[in-house]
Amino acid sequence: MKYVNRFFSTLFVVSTGLYLLPHSVADAVTLSNGTIAFAEPPRLVSASTPYSATSIPNTTYYFTLEVPATAGEPLQQVTFNQIQGTEDIEFNQKDTFAFEGTRNHQGSKLVLKTVKSDNKQQTITVTFDTPIPPGKTVTIGLQTYENPFNDGVYLFGVKAFPSGEKTAGQFLGIGRFQFYGPMGTEN
Repeated sequence: MKYVNRFFSTLFVVSTGLYLLPHSVADAVTLSNGTIAFAEPPRLVSASTPYSATSIPNTTYYFTLEVPATAGEPLQQVTFNQIQGTEDIEFNQKDTFAFEGTRNHQGSKLVLKTVKSDNKQQTITVTFDTPIPPGKTVTIGLQTYENPFNDGVYLFGVKAFPSGEKTAGQFLGIGRFQFYGPMGTEN
């Protein structure tokens, strides 16, 4: 009985110790065709704009993403696709920007390699010059020429891609914007 108790005590200590060991950073996932994907995809933290009234010119839509420490790969590219709204919102590609942190706690500015839009598909793609490493929070600012003329809900699907030649994009969620008549309130 003495040995049985010692065995279970040792087993408890070992199993508890294993549970308390720090989790290692995950490696990226490589699919059978060689495509690289995140081990844990970034998370869409928020989507907001300081001006939610219709027809306001030169408004910025902020999308904040968190790249988890266990992502396995850095974040290279993000696409935004308008999936709902009574009119198409056009973005001014040359005024798109990004920075570390959130809209209210801005950190250092990030260099963008390219910003491309596809008006037919209602998509804008932002590629970072230097991939964003796991464990960072970044915000991308998409500047519009003008908020929509029509009020209502406008939705944007957000997809992230890791760095590499052949990568799989992973859907992060939907950014929701509510626009109101001339007396709009903040989102």
